[in-house]
Amino acid sequence: MRLIILGPPGAGKGTQAAKIADAFGIPAISTGDIFRANIKNETDLGRQVKDILASGGYVTDEITNAIVRDRLFEDDAEKGFLLDGYPRTSAQVEALDAILAEHGHQLGAVLELTVDEDAVVSRLLKRAEIEGREDDTEAVIRERQAIYRRETAPLTEVYAGRGLLVQVDGMGSVDEVFARISTALEGVARS
Repeated sequence: MRLIILGPPGAGKGTQAAKIADAFGIPAISTGDIFRANIKNETDLGRQVKDILASGGYVTDEITNAIVRDRLFEDDAEKGFLLDGYPRTSAQVEALDAILAEHGHQLGAVLELTVDEDAVVSRLLKRAEIEGREDDTEAVIRERQAIYRRETAPLTEVYAGRGLLVQVDGMGSVDEVFARISTALEGVARS
């Protein structure tokens, strides 16, 4: 199964992606995790994106597309994957289409976690406090929400037009949300 999970920052995509990956035996590929690991290890990429992320911005399509392409060519992604944090823009959708075409693959579904924005902001501020994430201030969180609405949310229309969009209520406990996702994905797997 080849999946994308969408939703604003803090919607619980990473948590749910890990559960979905485990349930389906596919890798969860998070561009955010890849960027944070590079920042922590002070790689060239890490230094390049650190300032962008700290200001609430997104890494350029060119850099992100190259990272995703390399990752999707790894052996563990041959039978399927779940992309978390990618694509974010129309240009990235086109790049992903090209990457999949190289492999002769196509997406199975695009999950969108729908959430209340104020609840997400509160969740992220709490996570920032617990995990010591310096880039998660309220101003940065709200800017990321605005960027998501402006740049990424329109992708739902693209994937809905392709018949791939599956919206799932992302509010509630981790297990409640995962149960809703599982039910939705069972329907996708049968079709």
